[in-house]
Amino acid sequence: MHVDLTELAVLIRTERKRAGLSMQSLAELAGVDRTTLSRLENQRLPELGYAKLERILAVLGLEFAVRPAGALPTLNDLKRDRGQGDV
Repeated sequence: MHVDLTELAVLIRTERKRAGLSMQSLAELAGVDRTTLSRLENQRLPELGYAKLERILAVLGLEFAVRPAGALPTLNDLKRDRGQGDV
């Protein structure tokens, strides 16, 4: 699955709210500026460095996964995407 920064922004906002975190709290925990996080979530940030994005995702309990381009998802990928955990 290909995900761009706009889609990540929506996911980050959704997960932040699900975690009950304010934008300020997430920014502080991830070590990023609140304005940067706001611009990201409101899809007004054209790019964001990997280290910052990784810290934001880590606070939310998310991580990047890398696999060969065009590869079909594994059963574990599908189950994780559906919130069922690993097999």
